[in-house]
Amino acid sequence: MGGFLILIVVFGAAWLLFVLPARRRKMSHAAMQDSIAVGDEIITAGGLHGTVKAFEDDTVKVEIATGVVATLDRRAVAAVAREVEVEVEPEDPPAPG
Repeated sequence: MGGFLILIVVFGAAWLLFVLPARRRKMSHAAMQDSIAVGDEIITAGGLHGTVKAFEDDTVKVEIATGVVATLDRRAVAAVAREVEVEVEPEDPPAPG
């Protein structure tokens, strides 16, 4: 009976450590893909950066260069590019002397 209990505890720990976080990542990634709008800057799974121009059923039209529009599967969108604000600390003035 003790060996069976240890086996259940091990499977429960594996579920908590591996399956639940993977499910959360998958759900948040799907929500990100569903929230994409025309004009968003995106990054594809292949590393291309572009701007969303239009949507069709399961595809996205992405402008990857001026006048170059590629049709991608919606699942190929890896991330929405966000501008990162960098906070710069002012430098201390040099000490006199």
